[in-house]
Amino acid sequence: MVIVVVEDDNSIADLLHLYLTRANYRVYLCRDVDSAISTIADRQPSLVILDIGLPGDRDGLDLCRHLRAGGNEVAIILLTAREDEIDRVLGLELGADDYVTKPFSPRELVARVKNILRRTTAVRPEDPAKLEHFELGNSVVDLKRREVIIDGLPESFTSREFDLLVFLLENRGRALSRRQLLDGVWGDGWYGDERTVDVHVRQLRKKLGASLPLETVWGLGYRLD
Repeated sequence: MVIVVVEDDNSIADLLHLYLTRANYRVYLCRDVDSAISTIADRQPSLVILDIGLPGDRDGLDLCRHLRAGGNEVAIILLTAREDEIDRVLGLELGADDYVTKPFSPRELVARVKNILRRTTAVRPEDPAKLEHFELGNSVVDLKRREVIIDGLPESFTSREFDLLVFLLENRGRALSRRQLLDGVWGDGWYGDERTVDVHVRQLRKKLGASLPLETVWGLGYRLD
């Protein structure tokens, strides 16, 4: 899963990046509202960690207001060094899911992230599992027809290759071990060499080329960006 952190204090941003990446989240850092709006639109995160006191003409509350006014229901955790209850209440009224007051425990914040994502991904209407298709670069993955269209033309995929691609798309931004991929695609009862995942990944890369932003996570498995 992808998380965008909007924080102008480099030490806090780096600390959050460290703990969240350790928890297997894909993290993007922004320092101000303008860069955050662009990154959120581009990366489609599952959650935004948002400092209220950002530099410039617009602060974190303005960004929260902008996202909700535009219909973006991404989960939001506010960070604030302000003791004023009005700011916290206003943030929640604007649609934030939670807030954390600085200084904070990084481990506690990660725990809150996990809890919020469990709730929001369970009910979010745009959950990938409920979509009819995915767009991936110059390719479209049609879930109903179980076919992949590349540059307007259908490409042949085996059933296992298609299921692996869909599982990666449903977990986009998340680092997945080979065991997790086997359990999710082949099933919990499947036994065999975990390297069979690598064979299928090579086939996906061969067929999709640059459309497939799939990274190898050394010592673990793969992550689709």
